[in-house]
Amino acid sequence: MLRFLSRLIGLLVLAAGFASLVIDGTRSIAGSKIYLTPFSLLFGAKLPIMQQAIVRNTHPLLWDPVMTAILRLPIWLVLALVGLLFLRIAQRRAPPVGYSSRG
Repeated sequence: MLRFLSRLIGLLVLAAGFASLVIDGTRSIAGSKIYLTPFSLLFGAKLPIMQQAIVRNTHPLLWDPVMTAILRLPIWLVLALVGLLFLRIAQRRAPPVGYSSRG
């Protein structure tokens, strides 16, 4: 059940990342220059309470170099990485090589 939920979340987040890639691509084609929507716009607009809680509870040394770099990345890249992480978690382990499967 947990593997199914992880796979479902991974596929939905990956689909959202692909949709945001298409939106950025459409804006880039229409504007004749590259437009990349930063993750901070999504994070600040849709989840302002969570953003305030993370800023308040994160150590300053972790916030400044790490979180600000993540917030500057394009939305589609962050969503794609999170989706792939969930899909990787949902993968079954490969059987060990060199051992007999017979008892």
